[in-house]
Amino acid sequence: MNKSILIVEDEEVLRQSLAELLSDEGYEVHQACDGKEAYDYILKQSVDLVLSDIRMPNMDGIELLGKLQQAAPQTPVIILTAYGTVESAVAAMRSGAHDYLLKPINFDDVLLKVERAIEFGELTQTQRVITDQLAEGSTFHNMVGEAQNMAKLFEMVKKLATVKTSVLIVGESGTGKELFARAVHYNGITRDKPFVAVNCGAIPDNLIESELFGYRRGAFTGAIRDKKGYFEAAHHGTLFLDEISTLPVSVQSSLLRALEQRVVVPVGDTQPRPVDVRIIAASNRDLKTMVANDEFREDLLYRLDVVKLELPPLRQRKEDIPGLVHHFLNKYTSQMNKHVLGITNDAMRAMLAHEWRGNVRELENVIERAVIFAEDRHIESEDLPFAIPGMTHDDSESLKEAMRQFERHHIIYCLRRHDFDKTEAAKHLDIGVSSLYRKLEELNIPKKVQEEDPV
Repeated sequence: MNKSILIVEDEEVLRQSLAELLSDEGYEVHQACDGKEAYDYILKQSVDLVLSDIRMPNMDGIELLGKLQQAAPQTPVIILTAYGTVESAVAAMRSGAHDYLLKPINFDDVLLKVERAIEFGELTQTQRVITDQLAEGSTFHNMVGEAQNMAKLFEMVKKLATVKTSVLIVGESGTGKELFARAVHYNGITRDKPFVAVNCGAIPDNLIESELFGYRRGAFTGAIRDKKGYFEAAHHGTLFLDEISTLPVSVQSSLLRALEQRVVVPVGDTQPRPVDVRIIAASNRDLKTMVANDEFREDLLYRLDVVKLELPPLRQRKEDIPGLVHHFLNKYTSQMNKHVLGITNDAMRAMLAHEWRGNVRELENVIERAVIFAEDRHIESEDLPFAIPGMTHDDSESLKEAMRQFERHHIIYCLRRHDFDKTEAAKHLDIGVSSLYRKLEELNIPKKVQEEDPV
């Protein structure tokens, strides 16, 4: 994707000349005639670089720079200034500008400084990702919840962040167990230490011990060198064991020993190695029931369940849905550089009425999908995969007729969704175009479906 540049200059001739120069170099160029117009644009659309004059009407370059430091701190700004106002450029540099260009503009100098500024922006972004990638989505401003049960959880997280106590997080799939684990880690004493997340259910049973505790060279076929396990990788930090219920009973014994003695013994070794690790475990199954069925060790449960966070399903905190919708709407419009106006009342009502079996994860996926299609307009109920326009339910219908009506509604929905392009609709429905035409006839759907056709 071409790098984007916003040129902010009230002199139209210079602005157009710079735009033409940079466009010829392959940049995606946008223009604004003053600081206010530029700031309004930045609030809606991100760019890779801002090239701004200092003296402009409505909002000058210095004021714009200050606002961009708040609204788009990762975006480098190059200031344009005349020879007589170099001190203004120096002041701008002290205020956060990346560089400056003197008028009259030397085009070779422009291209060189633009290239360097964009490289600087990429480097800054890379450094930020390296520094914060483990903490991404883990701070409290990313944890949306006004419901009373969520407020209590947030208070517990704040207290847990100050100690290294073991924590057990329970809740249905999609309720945000890892998000809470990261919040405990990154909002307190372990913030600058490792956070290691392990999906216990994704590791084959015969490899779990070697993955958790490490192994020595020659311990088994393929062990060509020593390897640290997850425990040592998380030393001084947090080890998050997701799907703890999937651990085999034999491994549960080794885990219990590691927790009690605070040492690990790598596979193929005899020497214990001390580890300082806070354990946060998570499960979507009832571990007490598993203990009763001899599927989980009771003594291990006691070790893990020092403090328990019980995350409520989304259906028990529906007052949080509007906040979550707007949170994910902001997230994905920013990530995708999409301009979505908001969400209609009908769509929000549909979101509130939905059961959300997949909880917050399902809601996030729904919003991400809707943002893709709702360019320059509001998200409507038709953009939601579970809200078919005009879909009604008649208890008197037989199962066969109900399925027929659902099929009819869904095909019309897909046709509308793809602007009545039957090829695209068929692809979305995962059927051939000829099969779609047969369905149109079988279900009494007009071959040329009109938008006003009742569904």
